[in-house]
Amino acid sequence: MNRPSLRQLVAFLLFALFGFALSGWAQADPPSRVARLSYISGSISFSPGGENDWVRAIVNRPLITGDRLWADAAARAELQLGGAAVRLGANTSVSLLNLDDRVAQLQLAQGTLNIRVRALDHDHIFEVDTPNLAYVIRRPGNYRVHVDSDGTSTLVTVRFGQAEVFGEGRAFVIDEGSSYRFYGRDLRDYETFALGPTDEFDRWAADRDRRWERSVSARYVSRDLIGYEDLDEFGSWRYVEGYGNVWMPTRGAADWAPYRDGHWAWVEPWGWTWIDDAPWGFAPSHYGRWARFGSSWGWVPGPVAARPVYAPALVAFVGGSNFKVSISVGNVGAIAWFPLGPREVYRPSYAVSREYFTSVNTSNTSVSSTNITNVYSATNVTNVTYVNQQVPGAVIAVPTTAFTESKPVAKEAVRVSKETVASTPVVAIAPIAPAHASVLGAAATAPSSKPPEAVITRAVVAKAAPPPAPVSFAAKQTALAANAGKPLDTAAVAALKPAAPAPAPAVKVVTAAAPPVALPAKPASAAAASAPAPATATAQVPAASKPAETVTARPGAASAARPVETAKAPPPPASVAAPRNVPRPPSADERAARAPAPAPSPPEATKPSAQAAAPASPAASPPARATARAPAAVAPAPAPAPTAQTGTPSESKPVETAKAPSPTASAPAPRNVPRPPSADERAARAAPAAAPSPAEAPRPSPQAAAMAASPPGAVAKPPPQAATPESRGPRGRPEAARASDKREAASDAKKGEEQRKRGEEEAGRRP
Repeated sequence: MNRPSLRQLVAFLLFALFGFALSGWAQADPPSRVARLSYISGSISFSPGGENDWVRAIVNRPLITGDRLWADAAARAELQLGGAAVRLGANTSVSLLNLDDRVAQLQLAQGTLNIRVRALDHDHIFEVDTPNLAYVIRRPGNYRVHVDSDGTSTLVTVRFGQAEVFGEGRAFVIDEGSSYRFYGRDLRDYETFALGPTDEFDRWAADRDRRWERSVSARYVSRDLIGYEDLDEFGSWRYVEGYGNVWMPTRGAADWAPYRDGHWAWVEPWGWTWIDDAPWGFAPSHYGRWARFGSSWGWVPGPVAARPVYAPALVAFVGGSNFKVSISVGNVGAIAWFPLGPREVYRPSYAVSREYFTSVNTSNTSVSSTNITNVYSATNVTNVTYVNQQVPGAVIAVPTTAFTESKPVAKEAVRVSKETVASTPVVAIAPIAPAHASVLGAAATAPSSKPPEAVITRAVVAKAAPPPAPVSFAAKQTALAANAGKPLDTAAVAALKPAAPAPAPAVKVVTAAAPPVALPAKPASAAAASAPAPATATAQVPAASKPAETVTARPGAASAARPVETAKAPPPPASVAAPRNVPRPPSADERAARAPAPAPSPPEATKPSAQAAAPASPAASPPARATARAPAAVAPAPAPAPTAQTGTPSESKPVETAKAPSPTASAPAPRNVPRPPSADERAARAAPAAAPSPAEAPRPSPQAAAMAASPPGAVAKPPPQAATPESRGPRGRPEAARASDKREAASDAKKGEEQRKRGEEEAGRRP
């Protein structure tokens, strides 16, 4: 007996699972969130998913998978995705590769994004795909991504939080306070930057963040509700018995009603979607319910603890395919609607599961589960009494043509008598087929710019494979016309055969050979360590995001955190004997190289070499990076080595500065004696001369002292920048001090000439 019962149970479970899978495939629930275009400044263009058209973007437009945005020169925009905000800088091209309840995947082909993530569940994905890498955000924080106009490099910054970058076969972790510029797709060629001060774009983004953080409305709604911070400026909250906390708009005409100032557009997979004109209109149009309190309308939000589920428009429609209104040209087809009130059930026009049907209602109003079940199970709901249907001015009607062409409702609205509204049935679906203008929205005929073709077709690197590109409206138009205003379900869309391929982004999905690791501070191999260092440590950073400090750290080249080493010379002997022959007097070029040059003006600044810019050891902090054209100290040239003694190996010797060798000469004196050196020049040269008395011994320059302390063959490091001429040097001294210097210089020159002659005579007497 047990065996047949077990078989029956298994068969029943398999049948139930099959039916559940089949119904889920045919009635795939839409996402519970969208991206809202919440801010526009300058010229922002929009292209719906699957279309080639570019139109002027409009605030409060819901954005979905496949939609594209272009911010033109001197333009900015902001996208809100519940717990995150994405800000677009000028000349920025962004596409939504994927947007659902778990994944937010953006394509950045060119330009700059400032991203603020406030909340990120452990199983959620936030990814920005660029021509060089996939940038995956792992923690809440503040991030910035910039792609050059030619797409050859990507600059990624983590101010706080943590991210990962994925390329061809490699992946790295980007920790808080880091900034890297990557070239190519294999993540082997990169530069490292220290964070600099924020620019004007970042400060604007921070101001937008503060509107979130300081919002009063956050006390009364879920923080996942999109657009709540805009309610603070345009209304106030009050407690109403029986309704709880209610938001009252403070501005509006006397005859204003919800869902009047805006237009209708066709947005898949929800169908007819309301787009409000008011800057605060997104949240009250897609969440909560409206109620009339005396002479004012009030918005009643859903429970604070519930995660809100987006709805295209929380309204009920009046009339059917035969509903008509009278206008100046006669009776024409029309459609009317009114806002749903608290505790009233919203019936989607699109196919959904029972779970979605429940959550879209319970997250937006207080309603009993029994009422939800009764409405969901009923095939024809006609015995429902709607409170706002009887409120004067709440029912708004427009001709069908104005509805499908996304014209402004406030200008196209027509009056409908109370008797007509009462006698016309209420329906959940507007039985009107969309047109191509319905997809583009209210700005379908407005001229707009679009990104360059090279940017539109530019391929990007992705870690997560995005879904297929949306099907164009032209491929669905015939099926939609026969569907009486209802969107096509997943199965119907999959069965379509488009006449022409829809615009699809070029995406290359990469897989890392190993889990992401920290970027190496040193080259991974000896071959990399011996590679030549970059010509300069200054990186080409965009003016909008130029860091204050920089260190070059490219694999395949010497690490910027480690100085380039030259051939090692043997250590100098403990004591150095005075050479027999004094080298020839230095030339004018050698004297110029030894002398400390005054700090040049910014246009004449000399760029330090990569060796000079490197720190003393890998543990040292990166050197402070000078701004563009900043003065840079020039490393002094090493002094010529003295002539080697007979029978000893020829090697360079350190220059003695404390003691001068005995004055000997083996080379004839030059015909022309240079001008007497100044006191600063004598201190910098530290040339071999007879040991003067302690009172006359010149003080060695910092450059010469540093060279004497360095071992032979070591790479010279740039000395600290000297003080300005106004504070130090001969030009900063009074006239009396300058005259004293001249007399002292003349006396020293005379003594030097006498010493040279004695040296020549002594050299002539030696065998």
